[in-house]
Amino acid sequence: MSLYRRLTSTGTLSEPSGVPDPLFALPSTVNWMHALARLVDHHGINATTAKAFYASVGRRNATPHEENTILEQLLFALHQCSALHALRTVPRKGDVARVAIVSWYYGVYAGASAMVAAQDGSFQDDHTGTAGVWDRQIASRGLIMGPFDLRVTTLLKKNADAELADLLTVPRFQLAGTAPQTPDDALGACIAYLSGSTDWWRWRTEEDVRGSRDFRALGVSDFRSKAAREIRDNRLSGRSIGFLHEAFRYRGKANYREALYLGYGPSIELTLSTYVDDLSKALDAFVVAAGIFCSRRLGPSVWSEFTQDLAKLRGDNQRGYVGRDRSKLVVDKSATIAVNWRKPLGPLSG
Repeated sequence: MSLYRRLTSTGTLSEPSGVPDPLFALPSTVNWMHALARLVDHHGINATTAKAFYASVGRRNATPHEENTILEQLLFALHQCSALHALRTVPRKGDVARVAIVSWYYGVYAGASAMVAAQDGSFQDDHTGTAGVWDRQIASRGLIMGPFDLRVTTLLKKNADAELADLLTVPRFQLAGTAPQTPDDALGACIAYLSGSTDWWRWRTEEDVRGSRDFRALGVSDFRSKAAREIRDNRLSGRSIGFLHEAFRYRGKANYREALYLGYGPSIELTLSTYVDDLSKALDAFVVAAGIFCSRRLGPSVWSEFTQDLAKLRGDNQRGYVGRDRSKLVVDKSATIAVNWRKPLGPLSG
């Protein structure tokens, strides 16, 4: 029996015509994350470069509830960093790739939530809401380091395609092909993933429009009429797409794709050989940026209390687990929070 042939040819109850072929989706999944990790190295994201990047960011007078939300979300993010560092030591990456994506996403989500709360004192309870506010309050204002800064300002196809063309200052990259090797390859891969995510969010928004009261009142099923296009285009024109939107789509692949994806096939281990490492490197860099930004918005007093508390926790953990190989929270001398698995992480030390 071949489970691959059974599922792709015959299908399941939910997909009776056959499940999607994972052989196409998997390279794109792996190559985008490898591209992010490659650009993290290229940009040199670490505590020192992040401090320079955010040097002009000033303190915001936050309420205790706002401060606690920022610190809570940063701690959430650190837990996900720690989880990925543990998963990096697992011999068979196919066993943990799916849960590794989930850890990566929730680390990004928590770090972004902390940045939003630090920026304007708000906290969103839904993922799409957080993605939208983060893009408007952080990315659109130049408050995130590359490669996490790539975005388009609209979902209108003609305008979005023009913006993507302007971003593409390097040769086009086929995301479903071989892994990106150079910084130009990596940038091309990231723009290719942004393009695909723009198409996906456009489709998702159009589906929402079809279910809206105004559209249903027209008594049509498509966007051929002028009135239908106006309703659609008004919705599309007001939607920007950035890194958090890409991360949301990426997480969905792990949560909702069929069982073959990420965990089946004779070449899966070769394909995933650096995948968890790439997830970890990309998340470390994003959390470093988020942490330094939040430290500037909170001010030295609150930040010092936070980092000292984590340092005390580290000491207590070490005393309680003498001789055990485990993940530890670490605070460096310049008040950058990070996660250490056995030894200090290069991208997070400064």
